[in-house]
Amino acid sequence: MKNFMDENFLLQTETAQKLYHEHAAKMPIIDYHCHLIPQMVADDYKFKSLTEIWLGGDHYKWRAMRTNGVDERYCTGKDTTDWEKFEKWAETVPYTFRNPLYHWTHLELKTAFGIDKILSPKTAREIYDECNEKLAQPEYSARGMMRRYHVEVVCTTDDPIDSLEYHIQTRESGFEIKMLPTWRPDKAMAVEVPADFRAYVEKLSAVSGVTISNFDDMIAALRKRHDFFAEQGCRLSDHGIEEFYAEDYTDAEIKAIFNKVYGGTELTKEEILKFKSAMLVIFGEMDWEKGWTQQFHYGAIRNNNTKMFKLLGPDTGFDSIGEFTTAKAMSKFLDRLNVNGKLTKTILYNLNPCANEVIATMLGNFQDGSIAGKIQFGSGWWFLDQKDGMEKQMNALSVLGLLSRFVGMLTDSRSFLSYPRHEYFRRTLCNLVGRDVENGEIPVSEMDRVNQMIEDISYNNAKNFFKF
Repeated sequence: MKNFMDENFLLQTETAQKLYHEHAAKMPIIDYHCHLIPQMVADDYKFKSLTEIWLGGDHYKWRAMRTNGVDERYCTGKDTTDWEKFEKWAETVPYTFRNPLYHWTHLELKTAFGIDKILSPKTAREIYDECNEKLAQPEYSARGMMRRYHVEVVCTTDDPIDSLEYHIQTRESGFEIKMLPTWRPDKAMAVEVPADFRAYVEKLSAVSGVTISNFDDMIAALRKRHDFFAEQGCRLSDHGIEEFYAEDYTDAEIKAIFNKVYGGTELTKEEILKFKSAMLVIFGEMDWEKGWTQQFHYGAIRNNNTKMFKLLGPDTGFDSIGEFTTAKAMSKFLDRLNVNGKLTKTILYNLNPCANEVIATMLGNFQDGSIAGKIQFGSGWWFLDQKDGMEKQMNALSVLGLLSRFVGMLTDSRSFLSYPRHEYFRRTLCNLVGRDVENGEIPVSEMDRVNQMIEDISYNNAKNFFKF
């Protein structure tokens, strides 16, 4: 029987252990997609308690606590203390066996705080006090956490109207870790609610200095912001979409649709889809012009619980995997850009695992030999961001593409304690490849190549691909 989470955690063979300890573990972290709050990095934020850094905004933990019968006030309430919230999390942890939260919890305690104890109601107070004591020390600040995990680059997720003042402030402070923005223009194509869309366009007008009265004006304003993001080091865009949009449309139709929604009239479903289709193409062309990488996170059904959405707003733990038949639309969208010679580097992330093979085979349709792995299958995302999900994603990519060219892991997190997800991923990767070597499916004589592959997926591929 193996000990829980020892140095060979998840590494089931001797080859896997060597691959991890001698190759994967030493590589720095490029976290090319996350949701860190830039101001926290700029201010080198000091966390008030373990609850703030660990439970604040963490809807993964909130979902588990609710499922375990914990009242909402201990998740998101304002009338409970940090200790009371943490105590309820500690009560929940022993019920999370086989959920990735159990592994993440103990990996984070171990790697961030050097605490090799099992969290439970019995140990909660001593762990809480010890962590809080450490969080009061300078090296446990936001920047300190990034240094602790050997982070080299982080890419935050930012709206086109964001000032990026904290990115600029961080860079000018001389902080050695790069924090770069990512262009996330979802609100510029969110035309479902005319009043919300108009309010957003007015903000875009103000920040860009472009008077917007028609569709061409809006695109001019977005281009101006796109240029500004590029000046601040942006190299990626990201789009959170339910499904891919690839309706047929004319320029005249899109201009008329803009006038209609900007004037306050609700659009038909067909008009909404046409507008989104046009915007995706325009954004794709902008990214191609600058040599950026476009990312697409698709397949979530968000804010399912109307009652809790009204109470707490979005991103509070009431989202789930959706079912969308999107392969044809995805193909048509990518083909539109490709036909015009304007398909830039692309990463596709699916939330429904049934689309793993769909994505893995879609990549090969648009690889053009210009860049290794130009079209990428993104790592297991959100509900798939765990051992089983990551293995399935890597198996599909291995069988139907080139795992060796994979740009690897990211945290997709708001937390400064989420960097161990890179370790979790690297251990899973090394275990998969190590097993193949020990099973005689990869020749031992090719270990130099195998070692290089592990280092590449852990770090080098991302570094070469994004050219930060």
